[in-house]
Amino acid sequence: MLNKKFNRGLLKGVPAVQLWLAALASLFIISGCTPNDPYRASEKGANIFYTTFLEPPKHLDPARAYSSDEYDFIGQIYEPLLQYHYLKRPYTLVPLTAEEVPNPVYYGHDGKVLPMDAAAESVAMAVYEIKVRKGIKYQEHPAFARGADGEPLYRSLRKGDLDGMDGIADFPMKGSKELVADDFIYQIMRLADPRVESPVLSIIEKYVAGLQEFSGALRDDLSSIREERKRAAGASYNQAVDEQENPIILDYSKHPLPGVEKVDDHTFRIILKTKYPQFAYWLAMPFFAPVPKEAAEFYGQGPLAGKNITLDRFPIGTGPYMMETNNPNMEVVLTRNANFHYEEYPAEGESSDSPNGLLKKAGSKLPFIDRIVFKLEKEAIPRWNKFLQGYYDTSGITSDSFDQAVSISSAGRPELTEAMEERDIRLLTSVRPSTFYSGFNMLEATVGGYSPEQQKLRQAISIALDYEEFIEIFSNGRGVGAHSPLPPGIFGYREGREGINPFVYDWDETRGKPVRKSIEYAKALMSEAGYPGGRDKTGRPLVITFDNPWTGADSTQMINWYIKKFSLLGIQLENRTTDYNRFQEKMFSGNFQFFSWGWNADYPDPENFFFLLAGSNAKVPHKGENAANYANAEFDRLFKIMENMENGEARGKVIDEMVAIARQDAPWTWGYHPVAFTLAHAWTGNLKPNSMANNTMKYLILDAAERQARRHEWNRPIFWPVAVVVVIIAGASLPAIMAMRRKRGLGKK
Repeated sequence: MLNKKFNRGLLKGVPAVQLWLAALASLFIISGCTPNDPYRASEKGANIFYTTFLEPPKHLDPARAYSSDEYDFIGQIYEPLLQYHYLKRPYTLVPLTAEEVPNPVYYGHDGKVLPMDAAAESVAMAVYEIKVRKGIKYQEHPAFARGADGEPLYRSLRKGDLDGMDGIADFPMKGSKELVADDFIYQIMRLADPRVESPVLSIIEKYVAGLQEFSGALRDDLSSIREERKRAAGASYNQAVDEQENPIILDYSKHPLPGVEKVDDHTFRIILKTKYPQFAYWLAMPFFAPVPKEAAEFYGQGPLAGKNITLDRFPIGTGPYMMETNNPNMEVVLTRNANFHYEEYPAEGESSDSPNGLLKKAGSKLPFIDRIVFKLEKEAIPRWNKFLQGYYDTSGITSDSFDQAVSISSAGRPELTEAMEERDIRLLTSVRPSTFYSGFNMLEATVGGYSPEQQKLRQAISIALDYEEFIEIFSNGRGVGAHSPLPPGIFGYREGREGINPFVYDWDETRGKPVRKSIEYAKALMSEAGYPGGRDKTGRPLVITFDNPWTGADSTQMINWYIKKFSLLGIQLENRTTDYNRFQEKMFSGNFQFFSWGWNADYPDPENFFFLLAGSNAKVPHKGENAANYANAEFDRLFKIMENMENGEARGKVIDEMVAIARQDAPWTWGYHPVAFTLAHAWTGNLKPNSMANNTMKYLILDAAERQARRHEWNRPIFWPVAVVVVIIAGASLPAIMAMRRKRGLGKK
């Protein structure tokens, strides 16, 4: 029946020789291909680094971006004044676009210069004079394109001018310009622009002289312009539509900003109102990367905004890479910036760096890789499988793939499995200066507040949320339970018995480690809080909402874990998962009770973690990073003292007091500090975890030829389906061949 079907159907009238040729051709074609290769044929053997991203970035404007997934992109494009040395530990600041790391000059209230160790209260002014390196140029961009008359080519654009244009690459003319002091000054002013909504304004304006007043003046200007437009348009005025078609460009030059002074084209000063030793760290953050006025004027045109061609999507930088493709629902591609200034790979580091091959490229010109391709991979399993196939150059390790990649030795050390070693995959580990935590909205009536009863409710929940168990289940032991906001390696972190949170843990002398208090103890706290058995005084069960951005397929188990732990206390946890953007909106509006979030250190100082709990940095009233909206007057008083102190015994004592207050109030359940595991293929080089730097891709190297050979070896085509097809065709063609022979025999007679 099978032969008849083929003979009368698809193969009817097809000569047997052609069928055999088609089968053989298929065999040869498949043998020359790599199955499931996700990349273009033109990319074979190319010097391209392949990696992934989990969510489309919301902001690529350095004044607005403030999450690690956004920094993965803009860190390669924008260059602030300083950067972290790639190899040295402890983390060390070194110049990037500045000629040197600036040292502040302190002035007293009498105008006289003070010594570097002067007390913060005696300092009336701290002056940072910064010299910008000469000869640094921006990438080629239409914002800098000029005609023969020297005027910008792309100003006063109309809708029709953009027909068929969807991105920066579509503009036929581009130009460049030298980096100057004005570009840094303009960016600092942008931080105060109310349309930009920079998340760090509430912090920076406390220090930069006049920035708060400057920001207020810009807000007044914006309100006046909007009112004027509204009066002119009458009842038909629609602010959103109007500003989409005619974006407002505020004139920064109308108002003084005494905290920033231009000295010459390559020198400027930043003047602080007080002593703030951590300010140098800020100069290494993207917020202080230069954005030229030309960029704002170019992107501030209505027709461009209407096509979503904005600074938030198409950055303009001086860094080693520039945006080539921004398709956030598929891939983002960075390509080498032809105008990148000269920079060398570091020639020194830690003692282990040379034996580990990390100094082989010492003194060589950066960057080493031509292009970086970020592929959107929301699901862990496809991402992991493609790494094993050699299609991604590095990979993290999810809980699902942990046992396949890592085994724990008898000494408790993580080691690669035999399968990974056979492929010459390397494992890199590092304790991250990060905190994953869950917290409460301290402004909310049920879970917030500062009474002893409200404290005890949060303490009970903190006990029930067994993060040691969470680490084992969901992170395969890759973490350290948190006892305060401070992770290991940050000044003020306490080891051992003196470092435990006494409201959640007891110290086990026998085992020499902290032990979480019992559920029975937590239930007793619930009763003292007014919720015996998880019910209020009316007998109704306590219901708490849980907001999180965990939209991945593997997040359901984590959410169920939280629900189960709350149920141990009789509390009903109502899950409200949303995408990250909606989650952020809820946090800014205060529309939540309980939440989960994380924080990666911006700089290696305790102030960068304690400001997550400073009242002046609360999200709801101040748009800051204090997501719990925690505000304790004594904690805030100590924070103001601690933030301006140099590391030492006195600062350590203040930190201990702050930690004790926060532990009792329990605005967080504290969570854990992660240990990062990274896998890298043999063809990648110069890999060293650096949790402070976000511009590390310029240091990486790869052997593209070896990668292509390994891909071919690991993804050999499977021939048995072709063999089956050949057998089927042979069987199908046999009756035709026999019939043809009989016909020819009859003809001869």
